[in-house]
Amino acid sequence: MEEKAPELNPDASNAGDGKYGRLIFVAALVVLNDQISKLVVLNTISLYDSIPVIPGFFHLTHIQNPGGAFGLLAGQNAAVRSIVFLFASAVALSLIFVFYRNTPGTYRWLATGFSLIFGGAVGNLIDRLRFGRVVDFLDFSIAGYHWPAFNVADSAVTVGIGIFVVHLLFNKLPK
Repeated sequence: MEEKAPELNPDASNAGDGKYGRLIFVAALVVLNDQISKLVVLNTISLYDSIPVIPGFFHLTHIQNPGGAFGLLAGQNAAVRSIVFLFASAVALSLIFVFYRNTPGTYRWLATGFSLIFGGAVGNLIDRLRFGRVVDFLDFSIAGYHWPAFNVADSAVTVGIGIFVVHLLFNKLPK
């Protein structure tokens, strides 16, 4: 479905169209699914245990990542990690909110992408505030190549960034 450029001032065209309701709804769905899935993992799979779902391809593996993406800063002091990741989360959430706010209501896919990123960032931030680390459990490998375990929040961020990149590559960003 092609999105058309807004004909009015972006701020005026966004008034009253439920745009922020969409942000809250999509982000809340992501956070809810993320936190419920992590709760199930925490209550059913011991740390570092793995349950094969599709042997050799997909396992549910309980990992807790104190670092960022791909274990970034995992070896750093816990206080340093907390400061860096809490600051980075605050900046990221602020930027995504600004991008969302400036996205005209006619750019629904782009707005949904930003909502997914926002919800994913909140989901992982909740883990960092609760545990000082993020619970990961989706574990894929193929032909001997292993992808680092991730979670629902990470998936939402990835899909949201994918939507943004498609808009960027095909010059479908608002003016």
